[in-house]
Amino acid sequence: MKFFKQNPKLKIVLIYIVLGAIALITLFPLLWLISTALKSPTENILQSPPQLLPSQPTLGNFATVWQSLPFAQYLYNSTLVSVLTVGLNLLFCALAAYPLARLSFPGRDWIFVAIVSTIMIPFQIVMIPLYILTVQLGLVNTYWGMMFPSLASAFGIFLLRQAFMGVPKEIEEAARMDGSSELGLWWHIMLPAVSPALVTLAIFVFIGSWSDFLWPLIVIQDEKLYTLPLGVAKLAGTFSLDWRLVAAGSIISIAPVLILFIFLQRYIVPTETGSGVKG
Repeated sequence: MKFFKQNPKLKIVLIYIVLGAIALITLFPLLWLISTALKSPTENILQSPPQLLPSQPTLGNFATVWQSLPFAQYLYNSTLVSVLTVGLNLLFCALAAYPLARLSFPGRDWIFVAIVSTIMIPFQIVMIPLYILTVQLGLVNTYWGMMFPSLASAFGIFLLRQAFMGVPKEIEEAARMDGSSELGLWWHIMLPAVSPALVTLAIFVFIGSWSDFLWPLIVIQDEKLYTLPLGVAKLAGTFSLDWRLVAAGSIISIAPVLILFIFLQRYIVPTETGSGVKG
């Protein structure tokens, strides 16, 4: 410790080396996926020692995947389902979280505890009851059927409730003195004040909906309604498990999520109140 105190620059260098090594280990699977997708059919992707940089990089695998399967339709399906799921999830979670955070009524805390406790229940346990309910509602093989389990979430309610609780009461009292209704207060004051939490929740919900494989596999039989994860899984059977094409399809599938995160991460900003307006 004394050595690092005497050499603070060396300590910073070592910290960056360790962080860089952790980042490289974390990103290696993604780099390997990109490398495999860019390799030509003549290259051995399973050679030892492994070759990360393709000797003959090509985009032909992406073209083959895009032309052989209706990936444009899969992309449309995933985008539609994910965007609608995000919008509805934010709406319902915000409507549920606001009274649990700012209003007083009998049993409020017990209701919140009951909602949060459902986080500990694995999806596999409620999957069959959800499917039965989906069948009874006539939502099987529809976009709404894919969105149904994600229209609201205990995590989203918990996150937004904590954000709402961090908004100063003075802002709420000032709005009430100006004659704002409860719905107007929620829409014009509270939602803008917790915008960082809303963006955070939107990212989590979008990624979860976009990458969901199990539930769409259960409720969708029509290939025209397949999402990208189902389309990527189909690649294994269509091309007898050609890992180059599977990797290319996977890159197409995850690229929108990476782009979304890169553009939205700057909006996830902590504030002094814990949930104030982004500065």
